[in-house]
Amino acid sequence: MSRRLYIYYRITEADLVAAVPAILHLQAQCMAAVPGLQAELLRRPGTADGLVTLMETYALPMGIDDALQARIEAAFGALGVPLLGARHTEAFEPLR
Repeated sequence: MSRRLYIYYRITEADLVAAVPAILHLQAQCMAAVPGLQAELLRRPGTADGLVTLMETYALPMGIDDALQARIEAAFGALGVPLLGARHTEAFEPLR
């Protein structure tokens, strides 16, 4: 099955201005390195106590394996985006 990743975390609204271009650049680099990889950066509407929830999605026709997931996680770790709390990674597979 084609396993997809959904990664979400919170940052401060103030950090959003610097974080978004850095994350989009990281996703562009990942897509250039892995043919067929699709990545998207989403934001939950609104803020709560000055915090913003972001979600990265990653999909590949043949699925995201553990090695690619580890590469994505390592690349994000190198960005130094200040997170509030943990970065949560969940994997889902389509039913058809």
